[in-house]
Amino acid sequence: MSTIFTGSCVAMITPFHEDGTVDYDGLKANIDRHVAEGTDALLICATTGEGATLSDEEHRDVLKASAEYIDGRIPFIAGTGSNDTRYSVSLTQFAESIGADAALVINPYYNKTTQEGIYQHIKAVADNTNIPLIVYNVPSRTGSNILPATIARLAKLPTVQGVKEASGDLSQIAEVIELTRDDDFDVYSGNDDQTLPIIALGGKGVISVTANIAPKAVHDMAMACVEDRMDEARKLFLAINPLNRAMFYENNPIPVKAAMKLMGLDSGVLRLPLVPMTEAAQSRMVEVMKAYGGLLDD
Repeated sequence: MSTIFTGSCVAMITPFHEDGTVDYDGLKANIDRHVAEGTDALLICATTGEGATLSDEEHRDVLKASAEYIDGRIPFIAGTGSNDTRYSVSLTQFAESIGADAALVINPYYNKTTQEGIYQHIKAVADNTNIPLIVYNVPSRTGSNILPATIARLAKLPTVQGVKEASGDLSQIAEVIELTRDDDFDVYSGNDDQTLPIIALGGKGVISVTANIAPKAVHDMAMACVEDRMDEARKLFLAINPLNRAMFYENNPIPVKAAMKLMGLDSGVLRLPLVPMTEAAQSRMVEVMKAYGGLLDD
């Protein structure tokens, strides 16, 4: 299989009305904005999209509505991860049926498992679908780390195309790239603040939270890295990195939804257990956004 995207994929928020229902008009407006500003791919219904608190019906409806509205304009990755293997298989099959270009599959959280269990979980999804898969390694949320040797095993499966690496461990990520460099396998940064070093090691791009508020800037920075224009890449990365930090002043997607609302973009409310950003954290974030320039009026 070929590379799903190179550059910047936005981990899109899911906008909700005040009554908690999905704002489909807002969803479409955000999709249009990313297409217009050069985002290279869209990830729908994953962590930033509050996929964990979407009902099964809502999850499928949002994926289907997105697929229909995107209509091939930009690669579309469906968040289909779960700690229930059977459910992840079923949701990935649905994503394939509606024409998603790929699916993001997380290793099991809460019940957790061994490295062999992680392998078998993702292999079950791969064995029962034909859609390209991106493995999502985020130990801070799952409580377990997918080790480089396990990722190397997964890279041998025909439809496992890449990994979103959010372990935060650059030594581990370098080892993953070393072990998979002879495979048709792509490594993406799962942490905005590690985009430059991961691409410099051979990664293909970033799956970004910050791109929700600065899509063109993240795209430009990621492509400068990919194209080995490193002087420009460093300048762009260091300029945007304060925003990357601000998007994690509190748990994602609390800050990014607050930032989008301040910018007049469609974001809507959060679903419990997420709660609005504290005033102190939002004040800090606002100062960073103003200092970056162009995001907020003075």
